[in-house]
Amino acid sequence: MSTPSVSAVRRRDVIDALRRGAVPGNGLDLLATGLDRFETALDTELDTVASGGAVFKAVRGEYGSGKTFFSRWLGERARKKGFAIAEIQISETETPLHKLETVYRRITEQLTTSSFPPSALRPVVDAWFYALEEDALAAGATEEELGEAVAELMSARLGEVSRHAPSFATALRGYHRAVLDSDEATASAIIAWLGGQPNVAAAARRAAGVRGELDHFGALGFLQGLLTVLRDSGHRGLLVVLDEVETLQRVRSDARDKALNALRQLIDEVHSGRFPGLYLLITGTPAFYDGQQGVQRLAPLSQRLATDFTTDPRFDNPRAVQLRLPGFTMDSLVALGNTIRDLYADGSAHGERVRAVADDAYIAELARAVSGTLGGKVGIAPRVFLKKLVGDVLDRVDQFPDFDPREHYRLTVGVSELTDAERNLVSADDIDLDL
Repeated sequence: MSTPSVSAVRRRDVIDALRRGAVPGNGLDLLATGLDRFETALDTELDTVASGGAVFKAVRGEYGSGKTFFSRWLGERARKKGFAIAEIQISETETPLHKLETVYRRITEQLTTSSFPPSALRPVVDAWFYALEEDALAAGATEEELGEAVAELMSARLGEVSRHAPSFATALRGYHRAVLDSDEATASAIIAWLGGQPNVAAAARRAAGVRGELDHFGALGFLQGLLTVLRDSGHRGLLVVLDEVETLQRVRSDARDKALNALRQLIDEVHSGRFPGLYLLITGTPAFYDGQQGVQRLAPLSQRLATDFTTDPRFDNPRAVQLRLPGFTMDSLVALGNTIRDLYADGSAHGERVRAVADDAYIAELARAVSGTLGGKVGIAPRVFLKKLVGDVLDRVDQFPDFDPREHYRLTVGVSELTDAERNLVSADDIDLDL
């Protein structure tokens, strides 16, 4: 097998991430084993959002089933369609879901586009003003009239947003003035305020004509404003991923109830049409969706997420509000290992030896060994398996002509190599650690 269409950069990014035991930041289409069944439905939903609609989607899967991989794979597809992306980890201390002002702040902090890494908020705003200037000039404005013409266009474009979050439009005007005046300190502070950052200097807020800090209710209006700016600066939409929402099950009951209600509110706002251009994705475990400490605790939320999973997984509906990730089997784990081996070999000067020494039979042996070391739990094996395959086997085969993993390598998995979630899922009795 060969993958000639893969660039050296993409191949290196994927291999380097797997060597670290991480989900690659790009090139995920190369590893998307079993996700092709979702492609048509998800691409249709992305196109709906790009046309001015909005979509909410929930993904469920046990640990190791690939929820983070799925969300980043979808993000990669969205980015290719011209979307901006923001991936957020929900947590009680850093990003509590019931504080939407914090969620909005994390969105702007993690905002990324095909051209800019996080935070892409300022480049997006600058691109928006540039687009307004181009439109004003195209409409016949002279250089002397440009400032006033841009202000008029801005008011028109933000008309709907101004009704819900007038301070968002006011701050944009203040930012534009600061840029024209070459007042970098004020411009940077106003961008921070637009991004929901607290403790912005009072002088900058006065210069922008705004006061106070963003609160829970204002956050939704600011999100509308951000979507408007993204659309008018050339982006087709925004994919927001709220990852690990199952952590809500472990917070205090009052905070949990507020968070579940906030999620219900977000879903309703998406479906009401308030957020054209938004694709909102959440990920969680089955226990979160089905257990009494999660979604089932709030009946209106449970009704909105209800999906029939009583049939054979082969017939799951990819268009449903909730998707089920089946997780890895031994066959799919081996198939993924073979894919990685071939991807590695294609970028190696010793590709023929890599394929011959780490052949299909050895890949299967290693997959079984890693799974066995983790108590036979194939579902939590992929990350460790790929890390061992790349870092312990393929790298050595590539560098040492006489290295034979069957003879010179003995699999060991130390406790320190496992994530907290992996350690929690494998009891001390299950795991035979060679330390």
